[in-house]
Amino acid sequence: MLVVFAAIVIYPTLPSLEVLTDYQPKIPLRVYSLEGQLIGEFGEERRAVVAIDDVPKPMIAAILAAEDERFYQHSGVDYMGVARAALSNFVSGGVRQGASTITMQVARNFFLSKEKTLTRKFNEMLLAFKIEHNLPKDQILQLYINQIYLGQRAYGFAAAAQIYFGKPLNQLTLAEHAMLAGLPKAPSRFNPIANPKRAKLRQQYVLRRMRELGMITDAQYAEADKQALVVKKDINEFAVKAEHFAEIVRQAMYERYREDTYTKGFRVHTTLSTRHQEAAYVALRRGAQEYDRRHGYRGPEDLVDLPAKPTDEMLEDALQETTDSDDIYAAVVIEAGPKRVKVYRKGGEMVEIGDDGLKFVSRMLGDTASPNLRIRRGAIVRVQRDDKGRWQITQLPAVESSLVAVDPRTGAIRALVGGFDFARNQYNHVTQALRQPGSSFKPFIYSAALEKGFTPATIINDAPLTFTATQTGSEPWEPKNYDGKFEGPMRMRTGLVKSKNLVSVRILQAIGPQYAQDYITRFGFDPKLHPPYLTMALGAGNVTPLQMVAAYSIFANGGYRVTPYFIERIVDGRGNMVTEVLPRPAGDGADRVIDARNAYIMTSIMRDVVRTGTAARAMKLGRNDLAGKTGTTNDFIDAWFCGFNAGLVAVAWIGFDTPQTLGRNETGGRVALPIWMDYMGVVLKGVPEQPFAPPDGVVAVRVNPDTGLRVADGQPGIADFFYHEFLPSEDGIASGALGGGAPPEEVRNQLF
Repeated sequence: MLVVFAAIVIYPTLPSLEVLTDYQPKIPLRVYSLEGQLIGEFGEERRAVVAIDDVPKPMIAAILAAEDERFYQHSGVDYMGVARAALSNFVSGGVRQGASTITMQVARNFFLSKEKTLTRKFNEMLLAFKIEHNLPKDQILQLYINQIYLGQRAYGFAAAAQIYFGKPLNQLTLAEHAMLAGLPKAPSRFNPIANPKRAKLRQQYVLRRMRELGMITDAQYAEADKQALVVKKDINEFAVKAEHFAEIVRQAMYERYREDTYTKGFRVHTTLSTRHQEAAYVALRRGAQEYDRRHGYRGPEDLVDLPAKPTDEMLEDALQETTDSDDIYAAVVIEAGPKRVKVYRKGGEMVEIGDDGLKFVSRMLGDTASPNLRIRRGAIVRVQRDDKGRWQITQLPAVESSLVAVDPRTGAIRALVGGFDFARNQYNHVTQALRQPGSSFKPFIYSAALEKGFTPATIINDAPLTFTATQTGSEPWEPKNYDGKFEGPMRMRTGLVKSKNLVSVRILQAIGPQYAQDYITRFGFDPKLHPPYLTMALGAGNVTPLQMVAAYSIFANGGYRVTPYFIERIVDGRGNMVTEVLPRPAGDGADRVIDARNAYIMTSIMRDVVRTGTAARAMKLGRNDLAGKTGTTNDFIDAWFCGFNAGLVAVAWIGFDTPQTLGRNETGGRVALPIWMDYMGVVLKGVPEQPFAPPDGVVAVRVNPDTGLRVADGQPGIADFFYHEFLPSEDGIASGALGGGAPPEEVRNQLF
């Protein structure tokens, strides 16, 4: 009687069911590639909402068998289940079985705490009655299927299917359905990633209950029981490694939606191509490692004391502070000798390495090596499989790198790798790293010169110069060429192809640093980061790779300024379009910032850089539509390659976070260009060449390669391109070479 009175008093005070009837779960932000593949997810709860009609029947059967076999018969509280649980607990002498129905679990998950008190249990039962009175069974089950916590931040069975097995609910096997159905009882204890043995026992229990209840046959039971389950070990695995890119998207969304970003189920469809991103990621890591190997092994990361016979648990503890970097694994050395090393890798795998796998570290294996650097028992090292699948000892590069690629016609970012490993360094070297561009900045100075009347055939002297501190803005300066040699008078085209520093300085001296500083703003550069001194000619200012890829896009698309962008559209949790980005493409809305003739002539010069200049190794790609420029800064601190064709621009950079030399001869052509080539070689495979067509106003004229002067018909010479108003003279250096009326002697003084 007291219970009835309590129920009458408490029932009207129970919470409203509006949260159930208007169910709005916390759905994380999801980021998708151009092809619709998931590349990032942000939010405390990993969830994918599914309608009850879309849940496979075996999944529903497994859930009912595991949690509430009489769900469709009881009215919220299963009295038969309560009696059975009480009897079982009495016989066993402890609490072995519960009696919470699915409806009671819904009540608890949405409205109540998990404290184990009679008051909470009583309220839970009353709420279950109220829920059953107001909602149909299928809706209650749908709420349960989407709301229940299943470990690994997974809420709901659809999310758990992706997290544990990497596939949607409708592609799971019976064995996998049973595994998931066993999780609600104790998500941590029965987690198939952390506790595979316990998870298997729980799965077998669910399968037995399904057989006992007539939900499956003996044959189905036997087949499911013997199936080997393949559980995803990497629970953060996405279609492609794009963490730096996904983080940019997250930041942009948070600026707009604040905390709703992580709970409202926004789906962001981006410009990133998974094929391009994968190629960029692989190319960058290969390039950084190749550079790193050239500079030798630095020694083990750490040293731990191991007992004579360590257990797996001891070995795992030794590796506890280390994390794997994709396919570069942390390992602890068990045995070490000059010809054979045995290591233990996280997860229990023993690896033996010999022969070629030890070449990189051979000098650290003998007794002559320093004790702190020697590879010996207890040393923490890195192992990786080579191209032939053989294990080798390696190391994580100390150097950093980045690569970004865009479609120059629209500005759509197709690939962005902001560093070697996001888990190790979240700093985005594409968007955040302001570094000196070195010679990769020269094309913008040359472009400015074309507007001042220079031509590709203008003769400029590659000879020594000395400047005062007043002229440089800092200290006296005597610029040198990379090779320390001077070749005398040469055509402007040759000066860029060979990346002659003295030619660039003389050009800037002639057009004026202030004019050049104003001119480069057309390409999107901040003039404050490029002081108007002659050192600007050698790329002494500061840029980011993103700025460089945008600037080079202007050459590639014929003179238009396009803004790099990464979001195509945003869809909310209900599937409604929130935002759709409509870019202003080149030739159709984008602003023209340089003459089409300028873009064409500069591209033709940079094509020669690839054909015969500092980037000639790029000809290994077997294409004739590539152009670009290498860049190396003073003391080999930064290395760049910025290259393109008509459909794609990519910029690769490599250097140390704390600026220091990469080493003698570690130039842009040696360090950055191979990264660019590896990427472009993959993404342009099978793509037809896209020739650059000369625009109106460009005239092809044959000139003497030594003097830059026009040759008469029938005389030997080479073809070059000119503005029709700045054609070279046939009989001397015309004053028009500088686009004005300067006398020949003044021109000669400026250039020589």
